[in-house]
Amino acid sequence: MADEELFDILIPPGVPRSIIAEVVKKFDVKLVERKERIRFANMEGDERDLLAFRGKHEIMEQVEKYMRQRLEDFIRED
Repeated sequence: MADEELFDILIPPGVPRSIIAEVVKKFDVKLVERKERIRFANMEGDERDLLAFRGKHEIMEQVEKYMRQRLEDFIRED
């Protein structure tokens, strides 16, 4: 039996550490680093190490919804 394919969700720069920690505790995901090319402003083509959550597809869908909601809540709190 083959291993199930894993998926990544990049964590946008600026996401509070508390939200990242919540996701890792709440869901069956790993926190990983990925090199990604940046394509905006004066950083065209620069590579940066970004954080990502890695896990099974169905879990990653839940993580994406949860992270968006927590970010919206965080923004409204300020």
